[in-house]
Order: sequence, then structure tokens, then C-alpha cells
Amino acid sequence: MNKFLPSIFLLTGMLATPALAQFPMGGPGGFPGGGRPGQGGQRQQEKTFIPGTAEDDKPRGNGKITGILMDSTTKKPVEYATVALINTATNKPIDGTTADEKGRFSLTKLAPGSYRLQYSFIGYQAKNSNVIKIEKGSDINVGLVQLSSDVRMLKEVTVTGQAALIEEKVDRLVYNAEKDITSKGGDATDIMRKVPMLSVDLDGNVSLRGSSNVRVLINNKPSTIVATSVADALKQIPADMIKSVEVITSPSAKYDAEGSAGIINIITKKNTLQGATLNMDLGTGNRGTNLGLNASYRQGKMGFNLGGFGRAQYNVKGAFTNTQSTFSDQGITTTTQSASTLMQGQFGSYQLGWDFDINKTTSLSASVRYGFRNNINTQNNLLTETFSSFRPPSMGARDVRSKNLSGTFDGNVSYTKTYKPNKELSILGLYSRNNNTNNFVADILNGVDMQTITSRQRNDNLSYNQESTIQVDYQTPIKATQLLEFGGKGIFRHVNSDFKYFQASGDTGEFIQDQTRPANTLDYDQNVVASYVAYTYASKSKWTFKAGGRYEYTMINARFANTENQPADQLDQIPDYGSFVPSFNISKGIRGGKIIKAGYNRRIQRPGIQFLNPNINNANPLNITEGNPYLRPELTDNFELGLSGQVKKVYLNATLFARFTNNSIQSIRDIQSPDTLSVTNPVYQQVIRTTYLNIGKENAYGANLFANLTLFSIWQLGGGVDVYHAYISNNNSDPIYGASNSGWVVGGRLFTSVTLKNGWGIQGFGGGRGRQVNLQGYQGSFAFYNLGVKKDFKNKRGSIGVSAENFFNHPFKVRSESSSPILNQYSVNSMYNAGVRVNFSYRLGKMSFDGSGFSLGRRKKSINNDDVKGDGGGGDSGVQQQQSTPAQGSGGGRPRQ
Repeated sequence: MNKFLPSIFLLTGMLATPALAQFPMGGPGGFPGGGRPGQGGQRQQEKTFIPGTAEDDKPRGNGKITGILMDSTTKKPVEYATVALINTATNKPIDGTTADEKGRFSLTKLAPGSYRLQYSFIGYQAKNSNVIKIEKGSDINVGLVQLSSDVRMLKEVTVTGQAALIEEKVDRLVYNAEKDITSKGGDATDIMRKVPMLSVDLDGNVSLRGSSNVRVLINNKPSTIVATSVADALKQIPADMIKSVEVITSPSAKYDAEGSAGIINIITKKNTLQGATLNMDLGTGNRGTNLGLNASYRQGKMGFNLGGFGRAQYNVKGAFTNTQSTFSDQGITTTTQSASTLMQGQFGSYQLGWDFDINKTTSLSASVRYGFRNNINTQNNLLTETFSSFRPPSMGARDVRSKNLSGTFDGNVSYTKTYKPNKELSILGLYSRNNNTNNFVADILNGVDMQTITSRQRNDNLSYNQESTIQVDYQTPIKATQLLEFGGKGIFRHVNSDFKYFQASGDTGEFIQDQTRPANTLDYDQNVVASYVAYTYASKSKWTFKAGGRYEYTMINARFANTENQPADQLDQIPDYGSFVPSFNISKGIRGGKIIKAGYNRRIQRPGIQFLNPNINNANPLNITEGNPYLRPELTDNFELGLSGQVKKVYLNATLFARFTNNSIQSIRDIQSPDTLSVTNPVYQQVIRTTYLNIGKENAYGANLFANLTLFSIWQLGGGVDVYHAYISNNNSDPIYGASNSGWVVGGRLFTSVTLKNGWGIQGFGGGRGRQVNLQGYQGSFAFYNLGVKKDFKNKRGSIGVSAENFFNHPFKVRSESSSPILNQYSVNSMYNAGVRVNFSYRLGKMSFDGSGFSLGRRKKSINNDDVKGDGGGGDSGVQQQQSTPAQGSGGGRPRQ
């Protein structure tokens, strides 16, 4: 079924003919802004806009063709079907319309000539009329035209050829992930690794064109779970439910101003048909087990969807070694560390969705969702050896157990009113809250036998992100080739971080609060009000222009509960600020179906809770982390120039880009006194602290190249290369922080897929990224690969498959380094991540098509809160399961407050 649906949607959108399919469309729905012909249903007949065939492009005359479309079985009108007028000389459409609610259609002002009509609508076979000759003053009634149901949609379909892996639009690239069998039983992270221009490191952190400043949306909606950790949020989305991934490199003014590099929108599979189904997906392997259930029911104007997904991770082992040197007036102190690690976790997501078509032009939808993450990370026998030229050597060890727990609730409701095609009003509301627990307990071991517990440390850090949003959007066409959009939005956020430190003697002593490090609470309120206007023009010569401006005003109120040890006056001095962010995109369809496009946009990046959180995490006492609540936003200007299209059998997409960021938020490292970091028997150690500052500049220049080839209609080969030059400069006057770094970064991916007879399929993937430049060093390279085989059952109701990943690596090592005038650190992380899993899926129930049950034209609306920067990591638990050097680019994704 899924193989056949894309072609039906193309027919409905008047894109069935090659001439139209090659045209660069301006929005997600085909028309600039995303609408479709016949959208929502209009009471009075409206002309369908076809790019390149505007009203002034067709021959003028006074001829007329009318008729009525009828279902051949039910004898009911086929409302809102598409009728195209084809010139028999060129075999190209020159005009079009849609049928009204009674199936009637009318084409007027037709010049003399020979034509034929093409009728199409979802659920029906496309039909062509005989040749119709129009003379001056002709008024031809073709009478009742009967359309037959497309019975192939209800039975097994054999498709010769494969759906396009990549779609190119004026402001985004769409990666169709539906046919990925190697990710079966996996999560969204496995899909992200294959998307052009994206890079996903071993921790699951996402970056776009080398920048971790990316906003991640799920079905155009934000979630506070992403604010806490993009990496963990992606693990809650099963790969089997992902339909496509949109990489929006040049967002229009309609989007929030967040995301220096762009926006990633994950589109999940939806069911809008009639009937009831239950899908079950089960997978198990040597490192994880997953179970997913999804039930849907739709009858008439109302539909429900109830889904749940759970995944358990186990046996995820690792190890790391770390060597660091600190420099002072007294001399050099060198410390080596090593430990083995184990990660266990559970991820889950449950959601209930409801939608109701009030009438043919009005819809109401609502959904609630709960997601959770329970990560338990252990660090066994963290051995620390310290050598100094001016003090005797020392040795210590500890075992650390960290908990990273979260629960997220999202609720949203949307109302959409369609007045006529592409004229629409929507009102949306969203409430979201994420409660997060990030605690650790450390057993400090005797430095002699490395087993006896001499004391214990504990850090409790409870935090939450809460936000409420209201959004109003309106769009209206201007003539046949232009679209105007404007709207407003209010976001009201509250972030809270409560942290406490405890210590205890021996292995049984009671924990008491550590008086040397007092507890505190940060309350951080951020309210954003915004308005925008956007304009789109699609010319008859295949030019598409999208331009707009957005103004956002941000109000901040931050405070500490305990001000004795905090510079509270600085929090009071964090100013409110306004920002204007323009955007401009242009594309041109050129000969052979190729598209050339250019874009410019300005983006603002606010710091997220992971950057702001002042809690000091010292699970590893020599490598502590601390947020900075005094951070200011960063501002980025983006430029891009791209070319895409088909060259014989190869699809090519090439893009040049440049990114200029001022006031960039970067991680930096310095040295702190260790006196308050040892519970008993303190020894001399130089502690490296990682925190965040607004530095001077972060610029990047680069290119992305992607190619896809289909051979023999069953074999797809795809691959791409990403290369960019990064330059990072700190304008801090302190020589400890003053630094600059630059270098080239190269990454890429290769994908192959073979569809065989009798439901068999084989897929393979490999990809990675080279060494990445950071302000004070570099982050090491990494790579992934997997291979999968799947067999669909004969009745297409289920499948079984086997996949394996990184099966030659035991272990895979990542090397990273940081350096400055006062320190040098070199780390090696070993990942034992070779894995194999078996996946089984089955579907119960049956769906059918009923034109009265849904309206394809009306798009469901959703909220996009896209305005906060976060580190994208899995929460800083302090356990170095994958000890990446905390620095620019090592994270990814888009946490927000």
C-alpha cells in the first residue's frame, strides 16, 4: 500500500505529468505554502493553479467545457477531483480546475483548438477523455463522467521501480525513509545517519553541515523532551514509524528564528483511511529489545490513533582512557584515568490522537503524548593516577552510578478553517512539560586495595522545562501565482534547576548535605512574542521566490533562590532584546527538470537549559561540568547556493554554503582548585572544568554533494560527501580563553538497497565523519555501518528481518584532544557496539478508501517552537560511557528551555 500511495498523491496534486513533476514547488504541499488543488472544498468553483500555466499563459478565447464526475459504483458525485485540460499538440496541461461538492466542473475562456481532459482523484483510476475540438463560442457539455475505484489500492501491488529517495524543494530537502530495512527495530537515530547533510556521532548527537545548532521537530511540533536531550528524544521514536525527514536549510519567516544551521522535521507515518488496524513491531538483539503497538480507527469524519513504543537497552559496554596535563607556575601536573563503562536504559512513548472534520472546510484535532527515559550508567573502577614535579604521586579510585530519568507530557489542539484553496486560518495551542532527574552516587575507594569504600558523594539535580504556546496563522493567495502569509505567536517558558550536594563516610554512613558546596535553585523565565509576514511568487517561467521577515521580542527574568554565593545582580542585568530575522529563497526550474536555488536567512540562537544549568557535576572529580546562566543569544547569517536534478539515471544534489556566527556559544575549559571536591583525605589534583561562554566568531564554508542511482528498477545506490572549513575565534581578553582554531572536516555516507522477488529485500549502509575542529582542540572521527535482510509475508500484512551493525569493530575507538595555555587533555573512548537484531512486524485489520471520510486538501496544522539552543547530549550524567571532548560541535540537536 505504501508503495502506491505516493503516485496517488501526485495525481491529486496535479503532478502526475512529467512536465509538472519537474517543477520546483514552493511549499510542502506543492503550491507555495503547501496547499493542494481542491483543498478543503469550496462552495463556489475555483480555478486550480498549475505552475507554469497561469491565467495569462494559456490561449484566451470564449470556449467552454462543463461536466459532472460520478463514482461508477456508488453513483455519488466525486467532489474536489482534479480536471486537467491537455493540449493534444504538446501533450501538456494548459489549464485545470476542481469539481465542486456536487461533482460539477467548468472550464471557461478556452481558445479554439484540440484538447482532451484528464480526471484524477485519490482512490480512483485516472481517466482521459477523447479529443475535444473547441471552436469560437463552443459550449460543450461532456455529461456524466464515471470514475472507477482504483481496486489495486486494496490488493497487493507490484511496483516496478522505487520511489525517489530525495525530494528537492525551494527551502528544504526531503529524505524518504519508509523503505529502510536496516533500521527496522531501531530508532530515529539510525535514520538520521543516512540523511544528506546530517551527521550523527556515537552518542546520538545531531549536527547539520558541521553545526550542532539545529532545531529538531516531530511532525512540525516541538517538545520539551528535545529541550533536555535531542539524542534521547530520537531514541524514543521507532524507525519503523518514520515516513520522511525534512532538512530545512533555509527556513522561511513563518518558522521561529531558532536553529543557526537550520531545522530538521521528522514526519511520522499517519493513517487517514477508513476502518481499523493494529500494527505490532517486535525486535530483539544482543544489545536491545523493542516492542511497538499502534492502533487506529477512523469512521466518517472522525479518527483516533493510539500508539505505544518501548525499547530496552542492555549490554552496551565501553571503556575509556584519559591523560591530562595542567600547567602552573609551580610546574606540570599529569593525571591518567581509565575505567570500564556499562549503559542500561529504557525508552518509551505513548500517544493518543484525535481529529474531526467539522465540515468540508473546518477541522479540529488534538493529541496527548507521554514519553519517558530511564538511563542507568555505571563507571566501574575509575582509576586516577596523579604525577607532579613538585608533589609525591597519588592514586585513587571510585565507582560511579548515574541516573538520567525524564518524563515528558505534551498536549496540543489545533483548529483549521479553509475558505478556498490556499486561503486558510489556523489557531493552535500547545502545553508541554519535561521533568528531568540527573543524579549520581560515587563510591570513593581505598587507594591501596581499590575495593574498600572510604566515603561516598552524591549530587541530586532535579529540573524541569515547561512552556505554553499560542499561535495564529493566516494565508491567502494573491491572484493565481502569489501567496501571502502572516501570523503571530506567544511562547511562555519556565525553567527550573534544583541542585544539592551530599557526602557520607564509609559504605553505610548517612548522607549529609555538603556545607562546602551549598544547594541552590535557578528559576529562569523566558517569554517570546513574535510576528511575521511572508510572500511567495511562482512564475509561469518556473521561478519561485519566497521572502519574508520575522520580529521576535524576548523577555527574561532569572533568579537564584540563594543569593549568598551567586552574583545575583548579574542575573538582574540580563536584558530583554528584540531581533529582526529576514529570509529570502529563490529557485528556478531549468532544462531537463533540474533546479537551481539560492537562499539567505538570519537566525537567532538562545541558550537552552543544558547550557544554563549552574549545577556542578563532578561524577568524575577531574573533569567537572558547569553551566552558565549568564549566556546571551548568538546571531547567525546563512547563505547557500544549490543545484539538483536528474542526469540520465543519476539524481544529483550539490550545495555550497557559508555560515557566519557572532557571539557564538561555545564550550571552554579551564582549571579549578580541587579543595572542595574530595570528601575525605584530599590529595593535590588539578581539576579541568568545562563550562560555556559567548565567544567571538564561528564561521564555516563548505559543500554537500549527494547522488542516487537506480539500476534495473530494483537496485538503488546512494551516497554523499560533506566537506567544510571551520574557523573559530575567541575575543576573550583572558589568555586562558583567548584562542582560535581552524581546519577542514570531511564526512560522508553510502547506501545500497535491492528489492527482490517474493518480498525479499537487502540493504546496506556505511557512513562517518572525520576529525572535527573545536575551539580548544578537536573531536575524534567515527564511523557506522550495517547490513539487513527482510522478507515480507505473502499477504503483505507483516515481515521478518535480520540486521547487523559494526560487526567488524571490537572495539571501535574514538580519539579526542583539547589544549590551551594552561592544559592539555587526550582521551580515547572504546565502544563495543557490534550488534545483531531480529525484527518481526504484523498488521491486523483492514483499511478502505471512502471519499466522504477525509479531505486530502486540508492540512493539519501544528506549532513550531524553534528558538533555543541546547547541547543535544544525552544529559550530562558524569559517567563517561562515550567520553567526547565537550566542545563546539560535539553535541547536536536542539535542546531548548
